[in-house]
This record gives sequence, structure tokens and C-alpha cells, in this order.
Amino acid sequence: MSEKINRVVLAYSGGLDTSVILKWLQQTYGCEVVTFTADLGQGEELEPARKKALDAGVKPEHIFIDDLREEFVKDYVFPMMRANALYEGLYLLGTSIARPLIAKRQIEIARQVNADAVAHGATGKGNDQVRFELGYYALAPDIKVIAPWREWDLNSRTALIDFAEKHQIMVPKDKRGESPFSTDANLLHTSSEGKVLEDPWEEVPDYVYSRTANPEDAPDQPEIITIDFEKGDGVALNGEAMSPATLLAALNDLGRTHGIGRLDLVENRFVGMKSRGMYETPGGTIYHLAHRGIEQLTLDRGAAHLKDELAVRYAELLYNGFWFSPEREMLQAAIDHSQEKVAGTVRLKLYKGGVHVIGRKSPNSLYSEKVVTFEDDQGAYDQRDAAGFIKLNALRLRLLGRRDR
Repeated sequence: MSEKINRVVLAYSGGLDTSVILKWLQQTYGCEVVTFTADLGQGEELEPARKKALDAGVKPEHIFIDDLREEFVKDYVFPMMRANALYEGLYLLGTSIARPLIAKRQIEIARQVNADAVAHGATGKGNDQVRFELGYYALAPDIKVIAPWREWDLNSRTALIDFAEKHQIMVPKDKRGESPFSTDANLLHTSSEGKVLEDPWEEVPDYVYSRTANPEDAPDQPEIITIDFEKGDGVALNGEAMSPATLLAALNDLGRTHGIGRLDLVENRFVGMKSRGMYETPGGTIYHLAHRGIEQLTLDRGAAHLKDELAVRYAELLYNGFWFSPEREMLQAAIDHSQEKVAGTVRLKLYKGGVHVIGRKSPNSLYSEKVVTFEDDQGAYDQRDAAGFIKLNALRLRLLGRRDR
């Protein structure tokens, strides 16, 4: 600790880790702590965090609990979904996309209360420390960042509990034993990792799943739904207009019922190691496939294929914490431009863990039944033109073949 910290804004959940961090900051830095708790739709009661912060000596005016659900979906999840971003081809980036918003709001609060530092509870092994801190530094280049897990010697759950008991921090009974896995949740997904999930050969135990029904136990009858899109964003479910967060929440309910959105993944963390996680993204999985369905009608081949190339880079940037980077913003501008005509309705069938696009229509459709038909197209397409097209494309292959024969 080389410099004096007067006031720090802590990303605070009210759980064991951040409650210990709050007291540790007060003791170690002798500073005033401001707590910030973000409601991103994690499904937990957040008001207890206020009482815990008050009990820890935080001033009432320095306790921030913000409902960010609409901003989260509208300004972060939907732009990511326009990109069709999947990290390593599978992961819908539910944890990654939440961190930039939390970082942004922390910096806003730091400015509001004249804090000279921010702090988070991410460990020194994971990706979140990178995501939070790249966000902080992008928005406030001179901010002081405190990462307790990289500084203190409380390196076990037993040590955390001992510290909590010593300082009269309440530890619920269900938190006293070693947790079989850790979770992170928001309106887009729930992620679980560690302990019982660390052996990639072992199947994920049933009790780990919290967001989705077992597909084997899902209803025996499929459910048909429609999602309407405008400029690449979902605007209605089954014909009913909805806000971004309301739409995602409704899709989550449908996905839960039908066991949709489970992913068992061994991924490459940005810090260099492989990790195994289990993700549940029920509504996001439905939405992602619906968005691809409407793009099938409305995007030109060249734009669609280029967009698929950009999506890989976009997903990697987001996973690694570069939401506020100029390259992500440049990609976003190109992707958003591609979405101007992405409008229409997608019909989907939900059934026992599966999402199937079974219909799509758009006023901006590029699909021409007249051109594509196997029946008489009445001159819409002259099949004889294909001969010259093939010969031109074959020219270099024929030259290579003659040389190498």
C-alpha cells in the first residue's frame, strides 16, 4: 500500500467475499467505503445488501443499489446479440457482457462521491479481474484500483470465515461449509464453475442446474412462439410489444420450461489456463437463434459472411474485457449498419432442450421464390448462364491441373 486512499467504491453483493472485502478495505487502507450493488436481473433480493453495508458502518448516502436491467439488455446484451457473438463457437458471453456496465457505473459513482479508488472481488486467476480493470482504466485512466484477492493473505474459505467471525460479519449457515461450486447470475445467464465441475470427464450433477428444467422432463408437447425484430433488435413476443429486459425475461421463462440453453464448456481463459464451466442461457439461446433466422432472409450473402468473420473477433474482444476499446466500437458500427434492414418475424418451436426455427418473414426479404423455384421460373433465371460462371471460376483450377498433372 504505497499511497493514501480516502474513499473507495466497492462492487458489493453483500455475500461473504465482498462483506469481508468491505471490512478489509476499512482496516487496511483506513478509508471510507462506498458500496455499489447492481441489479442485473440476478434474481436475488438486493435490499439485504443495504442493511449489511449499514451494519458495516457505510453511510446511508454512500450505499448505491441500482436497477440496471433495462440498460443492461438494451445497451449491452442486444448490441452483442446483433453481432451473433459466440466465444469459441459456443459461449453466449453472459458473464463477460455484464462487467463493462458494472465498471461504468462504478466509475460514475466514484466521480459523484469524489472517490479516488474502486475495488472489486474478482480473484487473481480469472477473467473478471481483467474485464473490470480494463473498464475502469478506459473510463478513468488515473483511477486507483484495489483487488484484494491479489493483495491479502485470506486464501481459503476457512480464512474468510475466520476473518468474518472475528469482525462480527454474519455468515449464513449454508455458507459455512465448502461450497460445491460457485455461481454468477444475471438476466442473461447463470454460470457455475469450480469444485464438483473441475473434472471435465465427470457429468455436471443435476443439482448444479438452477435456471433450466431437465430437458428429459420438459413438456412432451412443443411450444410455438414468434419474435418480431426491428433493426436487428427484438421488439415483441407472440405479437406483444415488450421492452428489451421484459422480452428477455419472458424468453427466460419459456427456456426454463423447455430445458433450453444448457452448455458444458471447457474454455480458454484470457489469463492463459483452461477452465470448465456450466452455463445456462435459456432466453439468450432462443433469442440468438431467432436473430440468425431473421438475418437469413434480410442480409446479403457478402454482408452475412463478413459479419460471421467479425463475430469471432467481436466475441474474443468482449470475452477478454475490451468492450470500451476502439476496435470493438469500430466493429459495432459495422455490425449496426448491417442491421438496418433486419426486420420481420421469426417463428420457433421449443421442445425438450431444442430451439428450431420453423418460419420467418420480412418486409425486407431478399428471398425470391420466383428465382429459386425448381418449377418454371418464367425467365427469372437463365440456367445457361451458369456454364460461363463455372468456366470462369474453374480457369485457375484448370491451369493448376495442367501444370501439376
